[in-house]
Order: sequence, then C-alpha cells, then structure tokens
Amino acid sequence: MVVYLLIAVLLLVLEWVYFKIADKFNIIDKPNLRSSHSTIVLRGGGIIFLFGAWLYAAFYGFTCPWFLLGLTMLGGISFADDIHSVSNKFRLIVHFVAMTLMFYQWGILLPEYWWVVIIALIVCTGIINAYNFMDGINGITGGYSLAVLVPLLILNSREEFVDRNFIIVALLSVLIFCFFNFRTKAKCFAGDVGSVSIAFILLYFLGSYILKSGNYWAILLLMVYGVDSVLTILHRILLHENIGKPHRKHVYQLMANELHIKHVVVSTVYMVMQLIISLGAIYLPMNKYLYLVVVLVLLCIVYVLFKRKYYHLHEEYLRAKVNDK
Repeated sequence: MVVYLLIAVLLLVLEWVYFKIADKFNIIDKPNLRSSHSTIVLRGGGIIFLFGAWLYAAFYGFTCPWFLLGLTMLGGISFADDIHSVSNKFRLIVHFVAMTLMFYQWGILLPEYWWVVIIALIVCTGIINAYNFMDGINGITGGYSLAVLVPLLILNSREEFVDRNFIIVALLSVLIFCFFNFRTKAKCFAGDVGSVSIAFILLYFLGSYILKSGNYWAILLLMVYGVDSVLTILHRILLHENIGKPHRKHVYQLMANELHIKHVVVSTVYMVMQLIISLGAIYLPMNKYLYLVVVLVLLCIVYVLFKRKYYHLHEEYLRAKVNDK
C-alpha cells in the first residue's frame, strides 16, 4: 500500500511538471470540426499512462520488457504527433513495430501462429484507432478505461495473467488523469499519447487474459466502444463519406453536441454501461458466448434506434455550417 501511495504521488508530480512544460511550449488542443469543446485546453495529459507503466517497471521490475519498449515507441510517436503532425505512413510503421513487440511478449510470434498474428494485428489496430477516435469529450477516455481495468483486475484475481501490480498502477494513473479531465472544465486532454497508450496497455492486459484462459468472450470488456466505432464507420460508408476525415457522428458526440448533454454525464453513461456489461459477463450464471451475442444485438439495436431518432439534428447542424459560409 505504501508503494502504491508513493507511485500515486510521483504520478501527480510528473503530471504537474508536464502541465508546466505544456503551458510553456504551447502544447494545446485547439477546437476543430471533430471537437466537442470550444475552448483551448492543454493537450497530452494522457502521457501519465506512459509514466505509470515506467514507474511500475521501476518499482516492480521489467516483467514485460518488449511490451514496455513497444508502448514507449507508440507513446513517443503519438506525443510527437500531438505537438506536430507526423506522416501517416511513419506513424503506421511505428504502430506495427510496437504491436509486433507486444506479440513477441505474448509468445505468439511463431511461424505456426501466423494466422493468429494476422488476426491480432487487424483487431489491435482497430481497437487502438477506435480508442483514439472515441476520445472526444471530457472524461470519456479515463472513465471508460476504469470500466475496463476494474473487470480485468477481478479476472486477474481469479487466474493471474499479468502482474497484479501492473493493473493497479495503471488504475492509479487513470484515476489521477480523471481528476484533471473528468470534469466540466478539464485541465487537460489525453491527446493521442494518452488515448493510444492506454488502449495499448488495455490490449496487453486483455490479450494476455484471452491467450492464457482461451476465453474469447472477454472482448465484451470493450463492447460499448466497439459497437459505437464499427457502426459509425458503417454509417459513414453508407453516406459515402471519407472515413479518414474528422467527423462528429459517434453516438457520444450526438449526445454532447446536438442534445447538449453535459460531457461528464455522457462519459458516465458509457462508463457505467461498459462496467455493467463486463460485470455481467463475469458474474451471471449463463453461457458467456450467448451473453456476448445478446449484448451485441442489444447494443446494435440501441445504436440504430438512437441514430434514427436524433441523427437529423446533426444534419441540421451541417446545413447550418454550410449556410454560415
């Protein structure tokens, strides 16, 4: 407990130092078309997730050196992109190298597992990008990450797949970030360094659990983000939009922008929904894969019904923007 307290204090100090640096060098988040905020805020506060991983290694040893190297590479290129735009090709190369290092840490980088590596590469790339795209309002990245880490900690207590201390230190870093971000007027935003780093950490934990237990139903721990991300991409494809361009079509964005629901309320809804779904998967006495299908179908129905009822408000917003020009 004393060590956890010391790590928490060090994380607070490191985050405060980063704020000073970000303020001095003007590392800020300016509102754009995708943004759900209208004021300038410090960017890159999510670097605390990277700090947390390194502090874990410093206090508890390098239990996963290849993963940590990949995380540092991924966090580094994402932080550079927060400061000054980095070419997509170079960023993608670094992402693939980082994921390759994580696969090596998992022990699946073997010729006989080539098909597993391909599937893992596609899934991991999708999850990292989804986590990054979903980081658009105060509290959503921190709150949702808590809703994933808590069930992972419970599962780890049943069948250890990573060092328990690593999950707890990650929880501490997310809680401290939430203190500065999960509020009406955020002190900082996660930035790409934050959303990408925490996504990579969660992927490592979740993948470690799935590989050790064989419980593929555990993808449920990311189901709310997954449904919103995938169905929004499909929606944009149906609208013949360039899915690489910024947008405000996610359900959480419609709730925050068109319905004017407070950011912290929207983030809390996403956090609580995911936590309930995950705890249900762990504790309900029913077939886990049947539960997965039921949850998936229900979330898809909710998504479609919500869009059918409220998407017209977003279309009105877009028409107003065109008229203003």
